[in-house]
Amino acid sequence: MSIFVAVIMFVAGLLLIIKGGDWFVDSAGWIARAAGIPSFIVGATIVSFATTMPEMLVSVMAAVEGKNDMAVGNAVGSVTANTALIMALSMVFMHIAVSRPKYIRQCTLLIASCVVLWIGCLSGHLQTWASVILALLFVAFMVINVQEARKEMGSGEQSTVKSQEAGKNILFFVIGAICIVVGSRLLVDGGFELALFFGVPEGVIAVTLVAVGTSLPELVTTITAIRKRESQLSIGNIVGANLIDISLILPVCALTSKESFAVSQTAISLDLPVCLGVTLIALVPMLVRQRAYKWQGALLLVLYAAYVAVTVM
Repeated sequence: MSIFVAVIMFVAGLLLIIKGGDWFVDSAGWIARAAGIPSFIVGATIVSFATTMPEMLVSVMAAVEGKNDMAVGNAVGSVTANTALIMALSMVFMHIAVSRPKYIRQCTLLIASCVVLWIGCLSGHLQTWASVILALLFVAFMVINVQEARKEMGSGEQSTVKSQEAGKNILFFVIGAICIVVGSRLLVDGGFELALFFGVPEGVIAVTLVAVGTSLPELVTTITAIRKRESQLSIGNIVGANLIDISLILPVCALTSKESFAVSQTAISLDLPVCLGVTLIALVPMLVRQRAYKWQGALLLVLYAAYVAVTVM
């Protein structure tokens, strides 16, 4: 691939995810208001499924090809990036007040998923019992979201929605999701080629472009939500995306893997503990005090920079 083509792909990907992020967040917010569903629930379900598609595709394809390190590293690394980079940006640049009753069950399931995954991998393989528990945690997450959505929809007045307006917003929601996913792929591929052209080490490419690259939809959604002050949508998206990454993607990878799903010692001793640690730092203070603090965001950003530095060394 020529340097010219790589630059075109990179720029096109950037433009697609920026514009797609605008359409995506606008339409998701409209859907939440029109249906009487809390933005957190929309972010944790519909938006999260759409923005985790890159991680799902990369990890499952890697597992099928027997590249377990890539599958685990992408899923776990994306959770770490989502939390310590993307959620951290939300904490630094937005005032985030949360309602403990609405957040505690989803956040508890996410923390439990991180713990189960780490313990289930200590033997050097993702154990079958751990995959089953993770899948059950994912089912519980979806059931809770549906129950809460029904409760909220039943307790409030339904706004009158014009069919033309509904069709337009649903269309832009789908188009925005497609733009984000396609744009992230172009940006990662173009950036990968540029990195090779300029002689950037492969370790740096793996840590930045694979983990962060597949998290670009969450990053774009969060940045757009910051601009539009949709903090509930942003946090809900990240919590939902992280739980899907851990409790759905990895069990599916284990199922599609040709052999037992091996996990590297580096993942067990570094990647998984860091993933759990940043999750606890991000969620526990927020649940206890019912708000997020700028110092949390700053600490998470510092920890993420240190994690990347240690990984690359």
